[in-house]
Amino acid sequence: MIEWLTDIFSTLQGWFFEAVVQPLVFAVGLGGWTEDAFDATGWLLVGAIQIVVLIAIIGPLQRWRAVEPVVDRQAIRIDVLYTLIHRLGLFRLAIFFTLQPFFDDAMGSLRTAGWGTFHLDEVWPGVTDVPVFAFAIYLVVLDFVGYWIHRGQHQFNWWWGLHSLHHSQRQMTMWSDDRNHLLDDIVHDTLIVVVAQLIGVAPGQFIAFVAFTQLSESLQHANLRLSFGRLGERLWISPRFHRLHHSIGLGHESNGKSTLGGHNFGVLLPWWDMMFGTANFENRYDPTGIRDQVEPAADGHVRDYGRGFWVQQWLGLKRMVGRG
Repeated sequence: MIEWLTDIFSTLQGWFFEAVVQPLVFAVGLGGWTEDAFDATGWLLVGAIQIVVLIAIIGPLQRWRAVEPVVDRQAIRIDVLYTLIHRLGLFRLAIFFTLQPFFDDAMGSLRTAGWGTFHLDEVWPGVTDVPVFAFAIYLVVLDFVGYWIHRGQHQFNWWWGLHSLHHSQRQMTMWSDDRNHLLDDIVHDTLIVVVAQLIGVAPGQFIAFVAFTQLSESLQHANLRLSFGRLGERLWISPRFHRLHHSIGLGHESNGKSTLGGHNFGVLLPWWDMMFGTANFENRYDPTGIRDQVEPAADGHVRDYGRGFWVQQWLGLKRMVGRG
């Protein structure tokens, strides 16, 4: 099944590249970048497919079983902008031109020093190298890494200063997953890419992992009253499980007001929350956001996280250095 889907995607990517992207690349005088443009075409197609799924499937689900009425469409429009920037490859394109040379030099230096890539799918020949099993192994390993990255985003003051932008959305929808500070995304994606490189995730498998993860996270953030049941909740993260992570005073605080931490940090699998004592399976659908948005500080003011894209990015930098 995976090989069949991969073949279809590869055919579509090749056709779109030859018909649209490659002529455009040569027209603007960037013929030396055709290989990179081909990779970018893959990310563009993956993002376009995801957006179609959001609109055609998850959107109707939200309207069918909404947790709360939509009262702030401006906030949702900004989240749509974040989604388009990330899913259609604009963010990755910026990363490629600014940071990719440093990544390549660093990985080259590691290999020169004798730190070769460890191919996790070669541990048990005939089993772990079967595509579906290899994908499952990489998914579990990278999800474990994602859990600890997420814990870090909630544990360190500077990182929470950036990540709190994601939690400041009071009108949660399927578009909210990509509402992140750009610097937060750079740190997160760098760590995931480094681990993926070190354990030997192939480029095609990595694209599939990212696409699969992003779609699942879009569902988790949806304005959708949906639980997977007692057993299912312990196998895969549901919208109900993740909404609690965004709940005011529950998802971002471990020990009460003004403490860092929270519950339900898992990205795809709730196993790590269960294993490390951060799971909360209460069947509740609370208002989302951050406590300091709704409870005045000693001076009577509530914290402003911004309404527009650039304002949100600027305020995040200020919070990171303790000035916001």
